[in-house]
Amino acid sequence: MTPLEKRLIEDMKLFGYSKRTQDTYLYAVRKITKHFQTSPDQITNEQLREYLLWHKDKYAPNTTTIALCGIKFFYQKILKKPMPVFDLVRQPRGLKLPVVLTQEEVRTVLSNIRVLRHRACLTLIYSCGLRISEAVEMQISQIDSNRMVVHVRAGKGARDRYVPLPRPTLELLRCHWKTHRHPQWLFPAPGRSGVKEAEATRCLPLSSVQTVFKKSLKEVGIKKDAHVHTLRHSYATHLLEEGVDIRIISEYLGHRSLDSTLIYTHLTPLMRQGVADTINSLMGGLTQGLTLPQ
Repeated sequence: MTPLEKRLIEDMKLFGYSKRTQDTYLYAVRKITKHFQTSPDQITNEQLREYLLWHKDKYAPNTTTIALCGIKFFYQKILKKPMPVFDLVRQPRGLKLPVVLTQEEVRTVLSNIRVLRHRACLTLIYSCGLRISEAVEMQISQIDSNRMVVHVRAGKGARDRYVPLPRPTLELLRCHWKTHRHPQWLFPAPGRSGVKEAEATRCLPLSSVQTVFKKSLKEVGIKKDAHVHTLRHSYATHLLEEGVDIRIISEYLGHRSLDSTLIYTHLTPLMRQGVADTINSLMGGLTQGLTLPQ
């Protein structure tokens, strides 16, 4: 690790960024270093302009936005080096709706997972609406079986919250814990052949949970572009479909603003409200006089 990278990590810690954000920003800086084969403090404004144009053509808008945030933090906060190109770069603020699985699809994907630790972790993510990092880093002390809640500590934005814990999920978590009995972690990283879980010093890697989820999707034949985070989106959408107040859902998700939760109103079918019947009635005469092929 170079001195500049070390300084970047230290300053991001001081700034309060999560470990995941630190890794993402560090990756963005390392990528531009590799692209030009030179130290990032030697890169000129014109080179940075060239790189950002290349990035926008090659990657999705969200990927470019994340990379841009990391690069801007590095040049503005660490190097304090003026880069006029930052005043030009703007990402479009479109409304991209997240992928959501139906309740039946969620059950199919989860029931197909045979390794208990992964099934328990993914079930916890869906049934409590957690982010993947919140689930894999879950500690035994955060499970309150008396009140039937999960205490999510230092979530995104360093905010704590409580989320209802369904009883079937609690039973699954207990079954999983009995396989390792780690004193701290609910999902300790397994050693070779899983024999060292009880003495693990770190939790289950995010990548293993993501890989298992993707594999299960493929095995059950679901072709949606879903990821582990899709379970969190599905949780919120399913609660909304069942009539749970959106303000309560927002609290469960740990959103800073209700606006972040309102996106799920775009994903909720309106069929139960009789809208489908009204639309069918309005459009009923559109095919009048037309002979349709059988």
